[in-house]
Amino acid sequence: MKMRWWLPLLCFLSPLAAGKEYPPRSAPEGTITLYSTLDTAVFEPLLVDFQRVHPEIGVRYENLDATPQYERFVREADAGVRRADLLISTSMDLQVKLVNDGYAAEHVSASADALPAWARWRNEAFGFTFEPAVMVFNRAAMEGRPVPQSRAELIDQIRREPEFWRSRIGTYDISRSSVGYLLASQDVRQSSEFGALVEAFGDIDLQVEEHTATLLERIESGDLVAGYNLLGSYARARAGSDRNFLLVYPRDHTLVLARTVVIARNAPNPVLAHKFLEYLLSVRGQRVMAAQCGLPPIRKELDGVYERLGVNESQIGVLRPISLGPGLLVYLDQQKRRQMLEAWRAILGEIR
Repeated sequence: MKMRWWLPLLCFLSPLAAGKEYPPRSAPEGTITLYSTLDTAVFEPLLVDFQRVHPEIGVRYENLDATPQYERFVREADAGVRRADLLISTSMDLQVKLVNDGYAAEHVSASADALPAWARWRNEAFGFTFEPAVMVFNRAAMEGRPVPQSRAELIDQIRREPEFWRSRIGTYDISRSSVGYLLASQDVRQSSEFGALVEAFGDIDLQVEEHTATLLERIESGDLVAGYNLLGSYARARAGSDRNFLLVYPRDHTLVLARTVVIARNAPNPVLAHKFLEYLLSVRGQRVMAAQCGLPPIRKELDGVYERLGVNESQIGVLRPISLGPGLLVYLDQQKRRQMLEAWRAILGEIR
């Protein structure tokens, strides 16, 4: 009985997500562990090519949602557990918080310096994709109606035909989706139309989901006519195999986020972690990511920005990248977050 005290600790430290192993292909130098919000199947081509460059390095890839990933890593780090070498997330704000709170390690290289200024912070957080947030429409459901090209046009159409739109527009549940919360907080800061848009959503029973895939499935089935502020890479991949998907980059402005990577300050394999990050930011890694993962690269020397998006320049309005930095911490403040969620719920009522 005296030894039973450690059982809860063992449960606390046990893995919370199933990981996939990529063993070294040659004499092993070590294995790095990645915590990532990217689906394993999407990211796998990068891991395979990384091992072509570094066959001596094994990889363990653990796929988690952004908030559980952040919370798990912080718990482990605070308990002195050294497990994750790198963290990859769509939640730029949570990655910035890791840097701000001293959980990230510095990485200095020519590849890091080649990133746009908005996509790197303190040589510790690095954006490696270029991902617009788009509106997605079911083309067949919109037949005979003009497709909104901006927030103002969407508001106008909702007000003109509320019954057509009722329960047929979806977006992220910002109380559960960290990327949804990030995008909504940026809309609050950058869009003069967002307040009116949320009020319009409140009038027609906005539908909310935690994950992009669920929203896209509901649009594909016709259950939803449209999705707002969805990750463009996933939507574009679905549109490539289903012409009934119509993507719109809002002409008033299109938010752009970057999936962000940090090296853990307490990484068990820091040298190997730096090698992986350098590969991810390299021209080779970015090319593989674009060609095989369907993720838009951020390195500007690869293609023009519009070619990366796979659309014509005439289809896009103002691009507004979300900058990595302390500004993203504002809406992570608990009081600010509570106020935003309360305001969201007050306008939308009992959303589902």
